[in-house]
Amino acid sequence: LRTVAASYAALQTTGNNIANAHVEGYSRQRVELAPAQGRQTGAGYFGMGVDIQTVSRQFDHLRAREAMHTASVAKMDEARLRGLSQLESVFQVGEGGLGHAATQFLNAVGDVAARPTDIAARQVVLARATDVAYLFSHAGKRVEELQAGLAEEIDANLMRANELGRGIAGINERLARSKALGHAVNDLLDQRERLISQLNEIVRTTQYEADDGSVSVMIPGGHTLVMGSRANTLSRVADPNDPARVGLACDQLGVSRPVEEASLVGGSLAGWIRLQNTDLVGARNELGRMAAAFASAVNQQQSFGLDLRGLPGGPLFEAGGPRVVGASGNARVANGAPLANVGLSVTDASQLKASDYSLARDPADPVGTWRLTRLSDGMSLSVVDGDEVDGFRLSLGAPPPSDTDRFLLQPVGYAAHAMRRILDDPAALAAASPWTAQVAAGNTGVTSVSLLRANSPASDPAITYTVRFTSHAGDYEVLDRNGAVLPPATRTWQPGQKVVIEGQTQLVNGVMRTFDGFEVQFSGTPRMGDSILVGRTAFAAGNNGNALAMVEMRDQRFVSRTLDALGAVVDPGRTITEAYAAAVGNMGVTVQRARTASEISSSVAAAAKADSASASGVNLEEEAARLLQYQQSYQAGAKVLQAAQTTFDSLLQVLS
Repeated sequence: LRTVAASYAALQTTGNNIANAHVEGYSRQRVELAPAQGRQTGAGYFGMGVDIQTVSRQFDHLRAREAMHTASVAKMDEARLRGLSQLESVFQVGEGGLGHAATQFLNAVGDVAARPTDIAARQVVLARATDVAYLFSHAGKRVEELQAGLAEEIDANLMRANELGRGIAGINERLARSKALGHAVNDLLDQRERLISQLNEIVRTTQYEADDGSVSVMIPGGHTLVMGSRANTLSRVADPNDPARVGLACDQLGVSRPVEEASLVGGSLAGWIRLQNTDLVGARNELGRMAAAFASAVNQQQSFGLDLRGLPGGPLFEAGGPRVVGASGNARVANGAPLANVGLSVTDASQLKASDYSLARDPADPVGTWRLTRLSDGMSLSVVDGDEVDGFRLSLGAPPPSDTDRFLLQPVGYAAHAMRRILDDPAALAAASPWTAQVAAGNTGVTSVSLLRANSPASDPAITYTVRFTSHAGDYEVLDRNGAVLPPATRTWQPGQKVVIEGQTQLVNGVMRTFDGFEVQFSGTPRMGDSILVGRTAFAAGNNGNALAMVEMRDQRFVSRTLDALGAVVDPGRTITEAYAAAVGNMGVTVQRARTASEISSSVAAAAKADSASASGVNLEEEAARLLQYQQSYQAGAKVLQAAQTTFDSLLQVLS
């Protein structure tokens, strides 16, 4: 009878395995048999058949954990790749790209240089300026849209993670009750393992099993998501250092504890958070750096020239200004406003970097100094009020930050987002140079002016200069309208070299004088005593000097220049088209690396899953073979029962 019961149980279990062969997360089950205690007789011990001990679950914990963790990494890489693929669309190439739009704008200025009084040509410049501003603004806003969509993705993931946590806690409670009966409920164990695997696709966890059969689920960083029958929750909070970003917190017993980004090493949440804090920030700052540099360079050149009415040019573009964000834990006054007053102002947009900065007190630094860290590369230095770094000036107002205050500085983060064209009058385009050069009538050499442009805004309409050669070797001096020689007294000219007068304030004959700057280049062979007169443009309508200077911006490197402490150029920077091409290239490389990482991690996860399934999954061929084996055992046991029945029937007939 025991043989029949054991064979029947094995047949039942095998049939259950076959039925669940294609159920995700099902672990193969097996009936565990043991010989029954033999019966003692005078002739020895006679076997009493077989006992059914339990139905065991064929599950390899080591392989299952490996499959779970590799799948968690694969989901992290997949989430980041999905976000990067959307971010890549922000950096359009070809005619839809920012580099092309900027080039088209400068080409349109070239048409104005050819026809300075043509209003139609000037209107085309404004239209092209609108295109440039729109593309910068659209790209910046697209990054913000991706940030908003990312927050929604995180919300959906958190909702699902909390739902899975509650499911795990409920199964823990049921398993703890069944543990008292001495047997685990295999189907509940499979269900719990399936929920834990799904949870790890959202956030990487570790598990610890208790004596009562329940498991505690932990998030790296010391956060407990599930303990026994109690489930804590994950929630979305504002990043304490930047309210515009999403942060995570684990709510335990009514206390919300922040989850650090560094502790997220797997799951889609880790991919989204990394995308937000690294890739979106980098893209926003890269766009902002180009927008700020381009708008500043164009506006500056506008200010150097004169419009059709002979007036100094006004700004053509407006870009978003720098921002300072105080940490949520900073000292505040009664109405909640920050106590400390920290400000930023751009001093040289060509030196701005594509980075945010953190400002905090470093106890190792002298009193009155703060530690400024460039977050893109970790460069750190000690600063005080009024210091200039990377093209911006830091202002630490009264009262200054306290020792516990932290600030996030965003010099270019929102420059592209708010960029727009603010010049509407085509006649206000400053195409004319404020300077006109004239070769003196009495010159004995052969000299002609090939280039003349301003390098500072016009201040004194009556100012004039004279460039006078003092030797046949090319020595010359520059005199103002009063005949005073501007320092340095002696200068030397070489063929092809520009004569450059920087706009500056100098002490001349005991009087502080402001001099407008200009550059003049001439060709030929000047002789000693030859002069070139540089004065104000009398008729701006027919002059194109400033428009030509603006066209030259196509080849000027005004994006991300680097200077040393003495003002010497360390890195000349890039042109606007070079900067945008580099940004597109960097984004392409980042996406390709993310795609490669996702493909590799997906392959590793698939291999680990297959390895785990080989140990725990159902093989239909093996189950079919066992089915025949248990069937034969059942039939043999039935034959024993049949023989016993025949024997008892014969005995009963004899006795009757």
